[in-house]
Amino acid sequence: MNKKNIYQKLHDACLSATSVKKGAKVNGMHFRPLQHDDVQEVATQALLDNGLYATCNYLTEIVPNIKKVMVVCTMRVYDVDNPTQHILVDGCSSFGDISMFGTGQAMSYSRKYAFLNLLNLKTGITDEDGYEKKPYEQDSTEQSVEEPTYMDDTIDVEEMKRALKSTNNLDEFLEVKNLIRKDVEFLMRNNLRAYRQVTDVAETRELQLTNGQ
Repeated sequence: MNKKNIYQKLHDACLSATSVKKGAKVNGMHFRPLQHDDVQEVATQALLDNGLYATCNYLTEIVPNIKKVMVVCTMRVYDVDNPTQHILVDGCSSFGDISMFGTGQAMSYSRKYAFLNLLNLKTGITDEDGYEKKPYEQDSTEQSVEEPTYMDDTIDVEEMKRALKSTNNLDEFLEVKNLIRKDVEFLMRNNLRAYRQVTDVAETRELQLTNGQ
């Protein structure tokens, strides 16, 4: 019997990984956060079940002009049966406050996104957004209508998109755009994929409103 290579194992891990349930709402937050520990638990179990093991290295740098520490996570996923083989997940980063907890929080945030990117983990809660949690189906013919929204612990990207789409005129659009400006700037520095999702919606809606649609 032929042994599976590391990419076949990663493919199986992606198919078998369960969805990550978002955490409970807390005071001051209008959406459910996606917790690092929950992402790590789902991802690590899927990897271990398929003979894979992940390690992380972190590069930290103080960014004086914004008074933040930037942490870049480099994740390596090793084939337990053949440790000379590994897959690299590079470039997942986050900013943290310059405090006794800031670096650790940024490390957790960047590690969380490395796991999400590695296994393309599904996230959602049925009673919050209608998404029924289930693992990927092998040989599924279902096609995505649009790229999934990338969430984090501080910004609700889906809510930002809904707010932009629901504007009825250019004045409302500009008001919403100004309200979310700082969050969009945060995404630009920390999560380019989510940033592009929001800006694509904004550009489309602005063009529609300009044309009287």
